[in-house]
Amino acid sequence: MTKLMVVDDSPLMRRLLTDIFTAAGDFEVEVARSGAEALARLTDFAPDVVTLDIHMPGMDGLACLDQIMLIRPCPVVMVSSLTAEGADETLEAMALGAVDFIAKPRGAVSLEIDAVVPELVAKVRAAAGARISRATRLRERVRALGTPTPTPAPTPLASSPRRAGLPAEGLVLVGCSTGGPAALDALLGRLPSDFPWPILVAQHMPASFTGPLARRLDRLCALPVSEVVRSAPLLAGNIYIARGDADILVTRRAGALTAIAAPSDPALFWHPSVDRVVESAMTQLDPSNLIGVLMTGMGTDGARAMTELKARGGVTIAEAADTAVVWGMPGALVGADGASFVVPLDRIAGELTTLFAR
Repeated sequence: MTKLMVVDDSPLMRRLLTDIFTAAGDFEVEVARSGAEALARLTDFAPDVVTLDIHMPGMDGLACLDQIMLIRPCPVVMVSSLTAEGADETLEAMALGAVDFIAKPRGAVSLEIDAVVPELVAKVRAAAGARISRATRLRERVRALGTPTPTPAPTPLASSPRRAGLPAEGLVLVGCSTGGPAALDALLGRLPSDFPWPILVAQHMPASFTGPLARRLDRLCALPVSEVVRSAPLLAGNIYIARGDADILVTRRAGALTAIAAPSDPALFWHPSVDRVVESAMTQLDPSNLIGVLMTGMGTDGARAMTELKARGGVTIAEAADTAVVWGMPGALVGADGASFVVPLDRIAGELTTLFAR
């Protein structure tokens, strides 16, 4: 049985979540009405995974998460609203160590929650098996003090070594899901300001979250970062975040490589679809001018198209199991023999820049 602690100040949400996970059959559920109550029960109950409401009176979800990561680190799934404010708070929670989030249903919660039950249970099951680094915030845990300390921003690499005859036109395609925001911090934040190709990112997220994600990364990275809301020419040394709840395609406009937002393909489960953007890029560029990077996330999105990319002469990088929060997507790529390289998260930026020197 998976030991789940539900932390929420709303009696209705506690009851609904308890009923959902009890009915799933493989969860032992404990509830806490506040952040303080959750911390008091944390050691005795020893949850495998926690669902944590962001907005609670007294100690809010972010403060509670910070303490969980110091006292007894375990996978935490934030329960968030789909607002711009909720997006910023959720991204802050990811930086503090949360592995994923689930969206609170809008309107009448008790009526609409049935529609998200399968995704909710799948996310919490995946989170329960997520890898939480014991080294994360070790120094703070040793101090055992309650003052939150921001995680240092990654330092960009000095420069990109340039290979003679490097194709002028190329593209890096990055896909991720569960655990992705923190992985993107680690990857994109280390890329140097003279990185030679554009980078297009498909992170599974709601539409209200990808704008705040792009703005956050733009503050963190040496390269400019923007969300693709309409068509956008893909310029060297720029990072483009695909809009959530939709797909993104690579095409040409007036001869220039361009990203365009496209309605989500109902045949696909996750959006923006990594498989779809990689397939579209292969119609516009020789695969040898494409680099695919598949990082943490549950499911298999991206594995099929990146396996084809490698078979046709492209280069693919899969995040190693040791650093992925959930080794679903990169694991599927490795399992299909579709990975040119299998690399720990903190070495992917270096591997990318090295590729241009080979």
